[in-house]
Amino acid sequence: MIELSGLTKIYNQGKANRVEALRGVDLAIADGRVTVLRGPSGSGKTTLLTLVGCLARPTTGRIRIDGEIVSGLPERFLTEVRRRTFGFVFQRFNLVRGLSALDNVMLPAFPLGVAHARLKEKAFALLDHFGVAERAALPVESLSGGEAQRVAIARALINDPTVVIADEPTASLDGERVAQFLAIAEDLKRSGKTVLITSHDPRITHAEIVDTLVTMADGRIVEEAA
Repeated sequence: MIELSGLTKIYNQGKANRVEALRGVDLAIADGRVTVLRGPSGSGKTTLLTLVGCLARPTTGRIRIDGEIVSGLPERFLTEVRRRTFGFVFQRFNLVRGLSALDNVMLPAFPLGVAHARLKEKAFALLDHFGVAERAALPVESLSGGEAQRVAIARALINDPTVVIADEPTASLDGERVAQFLAIAEDLKRSGKTVLITSHDPRITHAEIVDTLVTMADGRIVEEAA
């Protein structure tokens, strides 16, 4: 269970261009479920995602993971929580150009000190699971959009996280690729992982696999529906 209590996030505090991105957000994210955050640009959904994933700290408020407060941890401990708990699928995938698909998948696990041969085997198995094993040696800039997405999802899973976070994962994807992503999300849910997605795509927000739909506006949660 991830619990958010009174979260605020203010950028450029004390300056003329001050932005209040989050305004007192309370939310409980259930384990093993698919939760979708929706809202217009500027609603705060991506900011909330970065706080949940320990990529940034709230200005005020607390974040608990399985009852432990993590929002106040020193950075070295926060990095460890982030690395072992979360897998990230970014909107533009953030794959490293010039590296192969296989190397991109392996990259997040290097700091953990896993034996190279074992890590390579695991990364290749993930690529195979998502149907892109034949692309393993290719530089990622040569992949199609759908292939890049599946490589990004494989990379998110290399450390076997309990929570998978996806920020607008279907932006610019056609219907077939959206269906593929939903099938992957359903498989992740079935395997017991918690999936947290930001999206304004109705193909995602109205999908049958979604357990909780959270609507945001102006940095606040305005509706939460099962």
